[in-house]
Amino acid sequence: MKSSVEALEGNQIKLYVEVEEAEFDAQIDKAFKLIAKEVRLPGFRPGKAPRKVLEAQVGIGPAREQALRDGVPEYLAQAVRENDVDLIATPEVEITDGQESGPVEFEATCTIRPLVEVPGYDSLTIELPVLDVTEADLDDARQVELRKSGSLVDADRPAEIGDFVTLDLAATRDGEEVVGLNTEDWNYELGQGWVTDDFDEQLTGASAGGELAFTSSPKGTEEEADFTVKVASVQKMEMPELTDEWVSDNTGEFDTIDEWTASLKESMQEVKLNQMRQGLVSKITTALTGLTEIEAPESMVDSDLNQRVQNTMQQFQAQGIDFAQWMQATGQEPEQFIESMRGQSEDAVKSDLALRAVAVAEAFEVEDHELEGEYARMAMQYGQKAKEIRRAYEQNDAVPELLAQIKKNKALDWLVHNVNFVDEDGTAMDQDLVLGHNHDEDGNHVHDHSGDAADTDGQNDDQNDDTDATSEEADES
Repeated sequence: MKSSVEALEGNQIKLYVEVEEAEFDAQIDKAFKLIAKEVRLPGFRPGKAPRKVLEAQVGIGPAREQALRDGVPEYLAQAVRENDVDLIATPEVEITDGQESGPVEFEATCTIRPLVEVPGYDSLTIELPVLDVTEADLDDARQVELRKSGSLVDADRPAEIGDFVTLDLAATRDGEEVVGLNTEDWNYELGQGWVTDDFDEQLTGASAGGELAFTSSPKGTEEEADFTVKVASVQKMEMPELTDEWVSDNTGEFDTIDEWTASLKESMQEVKLNQMRQGLVSKITTALTGLTEIEAPESMVDSDLNQRVQNTMQQFQAQGIDFAQWMQATGQEPEQFIESMRGQSEDAVKSDLALRAVAVAEAFEVEDHELEGEYARMAMQYGQKAKEIRRAYEQNDAVPELLAQIKKNKALDWLVHNVNFVDEDGTAMDQDLVLGHNHDEDGNHVHDHSGDAADTDGQNDDQNDDTDATSEEADES
């Protein structure tokens, strides 16, 4: 078999493949063996009739057609491997010669993953939120704890934000009850922003014994519903006075307000730090893709979107949620639900292209032990042996994509450790603090992996979807 490549406009190429007559004859032999199992000839058991006998009975035409159907995909896959073609969509194949006899020639128009450049990736600056805990933050935290010891009393006035109202709630759409929005004796805190965007606004100013009727769109849907709300009571929260005595009686480990406040501040700083780390990868990939004009190929977006929808459906099933009922409750059509995730898929594809570009620019390679380590990781994940995972990848020609995924993770890890971090005021932030690094007594670098955004193996699911999907497909084979 001989093959060659011609570059086309955009991210397309054309593969030309020529298969010599003698080589293709082996495919015809295989086709005749299949035909032999279906054709019954006197004197021969099923599947045992020789090719010459079958050829005399049915002709070579049916076998050649079968050989073309089975052989062309094999030759195409071989040509893709030999020419290192990074396919992102099913090629369009046209057989140009050999339908009747002689050598077989065909051409395949292939959409390939575009190569992009990301100028300035090595001097990227990431803005992160300020980690300081303000007095307002501390006051809010203290109020939350005080509320736990508070008690509800009748307000004897119209409802205000922060009050608790006991409601009978009814919602209908075209005369039919809206699932999940009909309840009695529901105790609701005004200001939570539940039910509809204007629900709290509608209830503010209502008094005990009052009844309201309005039309609004339930959260998560644009389709309106008719609401009826009966207000049984309006109560306010009375909280105890913050004193050293209250702290001693209710916190268990602190005796004074100052001690308790210092502990709250330390805990809140740690929470802010962990939240910042959890969003770090997303911020880096967003900033990275913002350095270049990347067009997300439609075929890649559709592929990611399909996988994203499948994952969502599996999550619904695992949680015992009926998807059809959920769609009805939110007033969405399946097409609308799917399209709502297209933006995420476009971002994931752009991130994929940008990270591959960084991997190429930094000339990252994958060592044998790293590949074997990835097989071992997936073996644990899927409850199989590492050699079974490796064999499945090799049989499905999926190893190149796995290598690309590992390089992408290397690129992401490189970025995490080489970008510049600044706060919202533009002040440089300590990288060790951001990434959770510390040093031992001898000054050696120590990495704290707890809550670490730089641990790319367990991060950025969007980036790893392709790897996991490929391994699942390989496993099924």
